[in-house]
Amino acid sequence: MKAGDELPPLEVPITRTLIVAGAIASRDYQDVHHDAELARQKGSPDIFMNILTTNGLVGRYITDHFGPTAVLRKVAIRLGAPNYPGDTMVLTGRVEQVDGGTATVRVTGANGIGNHVTGTVTVTVPEGPA
Repeated sequence: MKAGDELPPLEVPITRTLIVAGAIASRDYQDVHHDAELARQKGSPDIFMNILTTNGLVGRYITDHFGPTAVLRKVAIRLGAPNYPGDTMVLTGRVEQVDGGTATVRVTGANGIGNHVTGTVTVTVPEGPA
């Protein structure tokens, strides 16, 4: 792992099931994450993904790349364009800095209307057998 390394992209299909299951799993019962009619009444064209689900997907992206012993030290993300059902979010990443076994990775998750998530993840990858 070295600065400049690009992580392979990860395509995440945005389904109603993913949005609702992520909201339920994170105990986010806001209607905009599970009730399309109420979401429309509040000005959204459909239900949309919550930040906790996005956070989990970003974490998965990093640990899928760096392996099962990787430890997420810090996840600092910001949401942009909503993730609506029927779209696909493509996560990409680039190693910005490396200090020993710890890397800072810039992550972007883009969908059909723009960047859904941007930010950085600090991850430590232990050396040798676990």
